[in-house]
Amino acid sequence: MSEPFSQPIDAATRYCAVFGHPVKHSASPAMQNAGIAGLGLNWRYLALEVHPDELRRAIDGAKAMKFIGLNLTVPHKLLAVDMVDVLDESAQVWGAVNTVRFEGRDDRGEWRPLDQFEIVPGETRSQGFNTDADAITHSLREDLELETRGAKVLLLGAGGAGRVAALKLAADGVAELWLVNRTKEKAEAVAAEIRQRHSGTSVNVGYPKADIDLVLNATSLGLKNDDASPLDEKEFSLRGARVVYDMIYRSDETPLLKSATAAGCRTANGLGMLLYQGATALELWSDRPAPIEIMRRALEKNVYGH
Repeated sequence: MSEPFSQPIDAATRYCAVFGHPVKHSASPAMQNAGIAGLGLNWRYLALEVHPDELRRAIDGAKAMKFIGLNLTVPHKLLAVDMVDVLDESAQVWGAVNTVRFEGRDDRGEWRPLDQFEIVPGETRSQGFNTDADAITHSLREDLELETRGAKVLLLGAGGAGRVAALKLAADGVAELWLVNRTKEKAEAVAAEIRQRHSGTSVNVGYPKADIDLVLNATSLGLKNDDASPLDEKEFSLRGARVVYDMIYRSDETPLLKSATAAGCRTANGLGMLLYQGATALELWSDRPAPIEIMRRALEKNVYGH
């Protein structure tokens, strides 16, 4: 993608970044730099490879260098809960951090985003947010016209992304939820958490025996061209699903989505989820509405080449 900025980097330029391990596949810089340029901000957004063992030092380093904010991707979202100075309600509810906003204390003792200070104050802090959960249901509604309340859902994966998705679906009132994970114990732990927090949701570990509304992939299977499908079709046929959503976005069609299309399902990948979690992050940092369509076009050009 061509450089979206007309203004060159100078001594007043501020920075944001995504930390991940690995991170070279990320489309966030294309999306966020387009959004930043659309808002006319003198910022730049970077993608930085950060090993989990170095995450705390990296967050502290970004705070020391007066970064505006961070996004966190695999495998940092759960780790960061204990590494930021304060947690927003969203991060407390979902138990994961994918967005960090750096804030300064003003003369009245109030904390405000760093972008609101002409001169960065001496006292700063990091606040962790979760913008993933709302982005999941926003994308399902927009891309697949699916309302989750009352739906029957098979969720593949109970790791960081899967756990947040499961809790969000339960909070939104799905009727039935089936959890499948490579290690059954992790799925059982998420199921137990849902039963404790959302007792009205029917949650099961394993595959459904009847037709459902949604299959949602929250595993990393599909990132590589030679990955197998995360779904065991001996246990559940995609012909029994109405729609299929794959959180992976770096492919027009993952193996799961190819099989779903062949089975007659409506499908979508995770591009919409990436867009909306990123747009909310930009709004948290800038306190301005994100230019959604500019960000969408930048994402599509980066991922699909058009």
